[in-house]
Amino acid sequence: MPKPQDVVPRNATGTSTFALRSADPIGRTQPAKPSTAAREYRHDLDGLRGIAIALVVVFHVWMGRVSGGVDVFLVLSGFFFTSMLLRRAGGSGSIGVGQVLWRTARRLLPALTVVLATVVVATVVMRPYTQWGDITAQTLASAFYYQNWHLAYAQLDYAAPDPSVSPLQHLWSMSVQGQFYLAMLAVVALWVSVRRRLPAKPLHRCGFLALLTVVGAVSFWYAAEGSAQHQAWIYYDSGARAWELLVGALLATAAPWITVPPLLRTVLALLGVAGVLSCGLLIDGATRFPGPAALFPVAAAAALILSGMNAAATPQPLPNRILGMRAFTELGALGYALYLWHWPVLIFYLAEYGNLTPGIGGGLLVIATSLVLALATQRLIETPLRQPAVANGATRSTATPPRYNRGVGMLVSILGIGVLAAVFGWQAVLKANPSEPPALLDPVDYPGAATLLAGTVGPSERMRPSVFEGSKDAPKPTFDGCITPNRDVRSCTYGDETASHAIAVVGGSHSEHWLPALELLALEHHFRIVTFLKEGCPLTLSDEPSYALAPFPECHEWSTEILDLLAEQRPDWVFITATRPGSDDGDEVPPEFLDIWSALSDRGLNALAIRDTPWLRRDGVHYRATDCLANHGTPDSCGMDRALVLEPNNPAEQPASAYPNIFPLDLTDAVCRADRCRVVEGNVLIYRDEHHLTASYVRSLAPELGRQIGSITRWW
Repeated sequence: MPKPQDVVPRNATGTSTFALRSADPIGRTQPAKPSTAAREYRHDLDGLRGIAIALVVVFHVWMGRVSGGVDVFLVLSGFFFTSMLLRRAGGSGSIGVGQVLWRTARRLLPALTVVLATVVVATVVMRPYTQWGDITAQTLASAFYYQNWHLAYAQLDYAAPDPSVSPLQHLWSMSVQGQFYLAMLAVVALWVSVRRRLPAKPLHRCGFLALLTVVGAVSFWYAAEGSAQHQAWIYYDSGARAWELLVGALLATAAPWITVPPLLRTVLALLGVAGVLSCGLLIDGATRFPGPAALFPVAAAAALILSGMNAAATPQPLPNRILGMRAFTELGALGYALYLWHWPVLIFYLAEYGNLTPGIGGGLLVIATSLVLALATQRLIETPLRQPAVANGATRSTATPPRYNRGVGMLVSILGIGVLAAVFGWQAVLKANPSEPPALLDPVDYPGAATLLAGTVGPSERMRPSVFEGSKDAPKPTFDGCITPNRDVRSCTYGDETASHAIAVVGGSHSEHWLPALELLALEHHFRIVTFLKEGCPLTLSDEPSYALAPFPECHEWSTEILDLLAEQRPDWVFITATRPGSDDGDEVPPEFLDIWSALSDRGLNALAIRDTPWLRRDGVHYRATDCLANHGTPDSCGMDRALVLEPNNPAEQPASAYPNIFPLDLTDAVCRADRCRVVEGNVLIYRDEHHLTASYVRSLAPELGRQIGSITRWW
């Protein structure tokens, strides 16, 4: 997690691991304030880091939401790192790029290497081999500090594995921080080089401050615009996150000019503490950060930085003094390692016990385990490798023996090389043996749904698609870009493109995954398929539908535009989903779907409303069929009792009777047996993930889907 770089070492009393020296301004070799102010220790910021990491852990473990602690860390990272660079530039006139890179790597990489190695080993031991590819890819992304981009592209690349339960997902913030360090190091180094050629030294600091302000303003604008367009991408985007780090950098740059009256210091400190503590309760940052809502935690962190800035001659406000207490500063010193460990421990715990949340007892166990691992990492790995070498026979009372330090360094190096070799090797194996899903399966050997509908029994064949092929066995829009991840409206045509009759397939991925069967029917019976698809977005006129896990206003806006396009283009039929899984058991028609039915009726549009297929879940926890099968499961054991996931009758039948334009479709008996919804039928894998059907199985549903559509449309 964000970690201050190159700050004053622990003092003789052992009070603080990362005490801050305020920065000398660019263009000045002497501090603008007295030396006591220019070299003040900021124990309170160590404590702030400790509070923030505690909030991150607690909210992750028990509340399942973003606390704003990461945003506080980003502000602190920008403040500490920029302070260090400006101090070095102002003191010696040279930053020492190589030395900064080495010291930063020495602080960050050893603990990260140990955590990555542990996650890789735990994945091999505890996780099905179908997850190894994604975890090794994320290990590389984390090790080379591009994990945020890996996750961002996973959100946009609809064919990518879902990263939501990855034990390395939290390292996106480390990647953003690392990228900022490199960028800021380059900018300050360039600025130092340029300033030597400029005569007007008083303008140096002003120019640098103006540059950071402009870049920060652009980043904030980009984040605000992006949050309204595609939150899943913008959350991980370094450009959208830059403004949070630059707030800290601006404070570091302007520090010598800042004087805060005592009363205002107290007000800022109180507001800052209140903001940090309340942010996660008031705002779910996963759906709104780093847009304008992130001003809340960023402003709170900035207020606490300002409240104690240049305060050597006056007592710090009470909140700052409390944050500077030993308990908080020690937690802050442990913060980086604790952040690295808590998320993998939590995810492996949940995966092992199949729980959605750890509960009170499990959560305490997760936190205790994370603290023990963090403390061990700090004492045995971080501290020895941060200590400078003993020079000229000098002694250090708190130092570990140099031989031990060298041994730790060698061990971590070997561990890092081993992890990289293993993950590169597994990725090479996957690339050398690509798993492509079958284009078409022989219906004799692979009858699929015909086993349930007609009692067809095929020969004993290996399952297709395989557990490795399953995730890629998706409909065409997944790969050709015809399902949008953002606010864009995309329309594509499939089937008989010259036909006069048309069916518009509209909504999210659960409308999309019927396309392989519809394509076969379109070619046979000569009609066009026009798609209007958006990831995770059934048509809705609500910003916060009852079935949504998070607000998604862009879905409402997109749906409104699509309804207008449908009214303009007037397809013969609109193909939509009619049900969703119930909050507990069974399935239901959400009230928001009825609003869409009314909207279609108002526009004179008829709809084929298909009952959604059951989602794989146990006790509210979704799981992938491929993972279950790879983990010694069987088609039956990996399935679900039909009575738990589906109502006895189609829930759409009764409400649809009040809408003359809504015609329900139900293929449940072609997916589930009378008592059990299995994950394989007729040698064909039914699910490619937690709730989407494979294209291969959907093709086997074409005869039954065609029978029902034909009886409604009278086209054949």
